[in-house]
Amino acid sequence: MKFRSKIIDIGCLNNFTRVVTTISRLTKTCVLRLTPDNLYFVLSGKVANGGVGMWCELAQANFFDEFQLEGVSVKANEICLELVPENLSRALRTAHNAKAVKIKLTKKHCPCLTIAAELPTMSSVSRVVTHDIPVDVIPRRLWNDFQEPSMPDFDVRDFLRSLVSIYMPPLKIMKNVVDRMKNLSNFLVIEANMNGEMNLKIETDLVSVTTHFKDLGNPPWGGDGSQHSQGDQETMVQARVDVRKLQQFLVGQQFNPSKAMCNIVQNSILHLILLYEDVSLQYFIPAVA
Repeated sequence: MKFRSKIIDIGCLNNFTRVVTTISRLTKTCVLRLTPDNLYFVLSGKVANGGVGMWCELAQANFFDEFQLEGVSVKANEICLELVPENLSRALRTAHNAKAVKIKLTKKHCPCLTIAAELPTMSSVSRVVTHDIPVDVIPRRLWNDFQEPSMPDFDVRDFLRSLVSIYMPPLKIMKNVVDRMKNLSNFLVIEANMNGEMNLKIETDLVSVTTHFKDLGNPPWGGDGSQHSQGDQETMVQARVDVRKLQQFLVGQQFNPSKAMCNIVQNSILHLILLYEDVSLQYFIPAVA
């Protein structure tokens, strides 16, 4: 297995750093899946058992000036590495003004991602700062555990009634609301309908608080409005989630997405989707009873 890459463009380096910093705030460990065309940061939480899941996809050509990969075999031309994203984020932040950054898979005392940053100096002699980030190589037999998370299976007849897709309100506003609500309860109900309406609710024996959003709009994959009766469009689909997991997602964002959407599967999953230029980030929060 071989992997080496190089980033020269400072804008690409800063964007990549923001992505990795976001990942580091969402999870302590994750899997970095390398393919000839894409990079994926994967958190394979068992959503059905209460764990969160994450899938972040980047097109390598939009970030790297050089990218060479030889996977485990010709047929399986990929490399999967488990790492601590905070270590990678810290190394990239120290290289924010570098002339070039090289990232390669090396073998030191253990397998490592080696980050070599060429920093500007006052003299003609360049200064290179190197970080060795320990990684675990994921064997081929375990790769199926790190595929893109899927939505639960549905009875087709109940699909439209079971899921709502909606654009999210501005994330900063939503974060402020969730920050206040977390002081009232450990759980939050998020509900939405096909009329572009979303509610965030806290309900306890002592207090009931609801924040309403309207005119948010619904992505086209949420179902053609002609397929819904007026009653179906107004029907709320909801998921009750751990407020700390939702807050962690909102706090962790380091870039302003061009689109922020969510799918709510009735009493099952809150599926959050952020799109920003060359990056897509999906985050899955399981519903609780």
